[in-house]
Amino acid sequence: QVQLVESGGGFMQAGGSLRLSCAASGGTFSNYVMGWFRQAPGKEREFVGINSRSGGSTYYADSVKGRFTISRDNAKNTVYLQMNSLKPEDTAVYYCAAKIGAMAYYTGQYHYWGQGTQVTVSS
Repeated sequence: QVQLVESGGGFMQAGGSLRLSCAASGGTFSNYVMGWFRQAPGKEREFVGINSRSGGSTYYADSVKGRFTISRDNAKNTVYLQMNSLKPEDTAVYYCAAKIGAMAYYTGQYHYWGQGTQVTVSS
């Protein structure tokens, strides 16, 4: 079993930056594709970005491209989401998720989920 724990959320004014971390335990971290998703109140959970097993490939939703960056440190079993130029519409609970094998963009394709961390951006 894989356990995921997100951290780093909080309050930030528009234009500011936050870095989220997702620490994994169990399994072999380098075998997992890691995805980031977010869910605002009353909204469906949506794709934010994906990082490949080696960290060599990343893909982002159009809404965050150029502002958010995913990286991973396999030695620390941790994946990061660096969020710059934050906007009020980025306010949501952010989740990391893991799956074995090919890259995927939908929540139902991921095997393991963290509990989420709240990000609130004020104007």
